[in-house]
Amino acid sequence: MDAFTSFFDSQSRGCWRYDILSDFSQISPIVQTHLKKVYLTLCCALVASAVGVYLHVLWNIGGILTTIGCFGSIAWILATPQHQEQKRVALLLASAAFQGATIGPVIELAINIDPGVLVSAFVGTAVAFGCFSAAAMLARRREYLYLGGLLSSGMSILLLLQFASYFFGGSTALFKIEMYFGLLLFVGYIVVDTQEMIERAHFGDKDYVKHALLLFTDFVAVFVRILIIMLKSSMEKDEKRKKKRSD
Repeated sequence: MDAFTSFFDSQSRGCWRYDILSDFSQISPIVQTHLKKVYLTLCCALVASAVGVYLHVLWNIGGILTTIGCFGSIAWILATPQHQEQKRVALLLASAAFQGATIGPVIELAINIDPGVLVSAFVGTAVAFGCFSAAAMLARRREYLYLGGLLSSGMSILLLLQFASYFFGGSTALFKIEMYFGLLLFVGYIVVDTQEMIERAHFGDKDYVKHALLLFTDFVAVFVRILIIMLKSSMEKDEKRKKKRSD
């Protein structure tokens, strides 16, 4: 936060100080190398996820089986020793492809209704992910790790809301609460997981596959919620336009 405070102070004085926003001196060169591997692996996982979405659009494969395949691949990754890097990376890409196929129906719906919503949701997710990841890197070490407990409690509340909507019937208000509250939680997880990843790397944990998996999960969770929120808003606007035309 000190870096951002200094940055905005410099802005108020009318001078641009890019060096403040690019100051990662508190992160050692070894950890910086680890972060590069993590984010490169994350990009590969996102590409694999896009392939999974494409396969669903072609053959309609998304469903229970792809969900099981996703969780199975994740469990396999965690059970595989770290020295088997190629195998773990292949499993991560497989898990990402299964995940892409699983969320394929939502993306296909967005393509059929308004493709622009899909592009806007992805760009918005990428911008939010980049901003919050950068904030976590620029902040003091361990500054946001205390949020982990609050986020875990919030996740328990979110699960209770989902169970309540499943057993007692969902409403529009409850759906919106779930979407926005879940979006807030996973945005928080981006910050916490980034700082935790950096802290673990400082203590010798260089498992870039597992760290990329955590960030990929956060990215997809934020993307799906932003997409659903924007898609629902677009559908509501279309309904209002149709009513005005009919009137």
